[in-house]
Amino acid sequence: MTKRVTMAAATAGRAEGGTALNAFDNALLAAGIGNINLIKISSIVPPDVSFIGLPKIKPGALVPTAYAAVTSDVPGETITAAVGYAVPDDPAKNGVIMEFHGKGTQQEAEDAIRAMLDEAFRVRGEQIHEMAIHAVEHTVEQIGCAMAAITLLAEEDLA
Repeated sequence: MTKRVTMAAATAGRAEGGTALNAFDNALLAAGIGNINLIKISSIVPPDVSFIGLPKIKPGALVPTAYAAVTSDVPGETITAAVGYAVPDDPAKNGVIMEFHGKGTQQEAEDAIRAMLDEAFRVRGEQIHEMAIHAVEHTVEQIGCAMAAITLLAEEDLA
């Protein structure tokens, strides 16, 4: 797969389902990315990529995506998923994406992401120019899922 990634978009969703897989699928739909093929990637934002609001993506598109997801079948349990990105001052340098999922609150997930991004940039010897975090929490009714994602997009992916 070779395409020129020029955009990235973050999203998050939560849902219930009859099975863990259905809960995950429903959370993807709630996040607006349920009808595309996610290709799981590690956590680097290519240079010269602009972050945009989630656009309409062609159904079935193959989309590189960094994501976190958690499902639970424990009624009353609070689960959370988050993604965050940070980019340096120089747009010709790469940025970093971090993911988090687990039990707990949205605030705890956001704090974890912030700490991971800070460390990633400290280790790289870079200053953060821009940082954003997208998180969601869900209190399980029967079988629930929380997921958050950052999609890396090319013009050809857009509907």
